[in-house]
Amino acid sequence: MFPNDFENNSDNAPRAHTSVLWILIPGLALALAGDIYQFRRSAHLASDMAANERNTQLELHKVADSTGAALRLDQQRLDELKDQLNTSAAATLRQARSEVKRSSAKLTQSLSQEHQEVIDQLSGLEQDTSARLDDTSSKLDDTSSKLDDTSAKLDDTSAKLNQVAGDLNKTGSEVKQVAGDLGVMSGRVATNAKELAALRELGERNYFEFDLHKTNQPQKVGDIRLILRKSDPKHNRYTLRVLADDKTVERRDKTINEPVQLYVSGSHQPYEIVVNEIKKHEVVGYLATPKVQLSSMHLSQ
Repeated sequence: MFPNDFENNSDNAPRAHTSVLWILIPGLALALAGDIYQFRRSAHLASDMAANERNTQLELHKVADSTGAALRLDQQRLDELKDQLNTSAAATLRQARSEVKRSSAKLTQSLSQEHQEVIDQLSGLEQDTSARLDDTSSKLDDTSSKLDDTSAKLDDTSAKLNQVAGDLNKTGSEVKQVAGDLGVMSGRVATNAKELAALRELGERNYFEFDLHKTNQPQKVGDIRLILRKSDPKHNRYTLRVLADDKTVERRDKTINEPVQLYVSGSHQPYEIVVNEIKKHEVVGYLATPKVQLSSMHLSQ
């Protein structure tokens, strides 16, 4: 290196530092201004935040005070409602107790009346039952007496029937079963008043006595009518005209004690006409009819 070059470099160095300083100073100023701005802004923000915090605290105090007042008012109202509810409940309870007492008194009175009515009814029923029992006992005694009387009558009837049977056995030669003019075996035939009375006692048939005279006018015997057309005492024969079921049948030359048989509507057994005595222009005898009648039968000749 040459001396002149060294000198030139020494002269240029201060100038270079000065240029750098002039360049740095504005930057430093700008940076300082920026820091000041940021500081002021931060201070302003801090101030705003402090003010906001104070306002917030004030608002919170106001809200707390307002809420406390509202809570106290609500608590007061709640206490009042509790007092009213307690008062109302007490009044309702007293009223309910009073109603229960009244209802209990009415129920007790009603039960007492019904109990008395039941007692009266039972008493009346007992008296009525006692009277009915006495009446029933009296009726039973009367019925027992009637049964005894009926039993005695049955015994007497049985004795009479036995006697009748004995009489019939004694007169068996006269009172006997014979075939009628229709060929049907007849019941027992009576030849006189005593035997007819014995047949009546047996109660097997209905008996109607007749005393028939010769005439053109029919004579009612039982539920039929008879006309004597001819009587022959010498030969013990007679002729009859029978009117039954709107029909007329003539039975000729019948003999004494001969069963003259005919069927009549409603009878399942034949009617029997028996003549026990033949006189001039007159015959005496009886009509025997069945006890049981049917609905449809016919008249036979």
